[in-house]
Amino acid sequence: MIGCLCIHGFTGAPYEVEPLVEYLTERTNWVFSVPTLPGHGDTLSLKGVHYHQWIEHAETELNRLIQTCDEVYVIGFSMGGLIASFLAANYHVDKLVLLSAAAYYVNPRQIASELKSMMIDSLRGNLLDNELFQRYKRKIKETPLAATWQFRQLVSSIKPLLNQVEVPTLIAQGECDGIVPPKSAEYLYQTIGAKQKKLTYIKDSKHHICHCEEKEALFSQVLDFLMER
Repeated sequence: MIGCLCIHGFTGAPYEVEPLVEYLTERTNWVFSVPTLPGHGDTLSLKGVHYHQWIEHAETELNRLIQTCDEVYVIGFSMGGLIASFLAANYHVDKLVLLSAAAYYVNPRQIASELKSMMIDSLRGNLLDNELFQRYKRKIKETPLAATWQFRQLVSSIKPLLNQVEVPTLIAQGECDGIVPPKSAEYLYQTIGAKQKKLTYIKDSKHHICHCEEKEALFSQVLDFLMER
């Protein structure tokens, strides 16, 4: 039996990886675990939550799969990609998939483009219909500064462990990502210690790579990578 742990990003929820989980579920008989990290979900409650709790929660879910499955794959999106890398460095994981993984974050050029889009919609009176505005308004409003600091601490604590990741790794990055710049994927590719690793770019994808227009092509690459012997 194969188990697959899928980890969402900072201030996110399982919906961030659900399209990929649905794609893989339709094509395999694998067991999936898609946890909601402490303080996350449809309603954020991040006050007082420490980054160790996010890692520990993922560890618990991974151990459940390890106990019942012959092989275990870990997929991580954004901050979840860093947590997934930590797990691969410290536990018996067979394959690792990193989606928009946040070794570096905030792409100034793309953020400027998205702010320009919001400004145009604002001048036209369409700001409330702007998807990016609605998404980020909620996150900014519900995310304490202390939680953002915990996110930064998590990234800083895990980056030195990346060279200990020796399992086959697929790294996927959107070229239009305004949160995680392409240099993050390049850094991961250069730093991860695995001999078998692949870096793929999704041309028109923004940060939420599992929801981009090219997601079917991405998901096909992920499945091929995980099925490869």
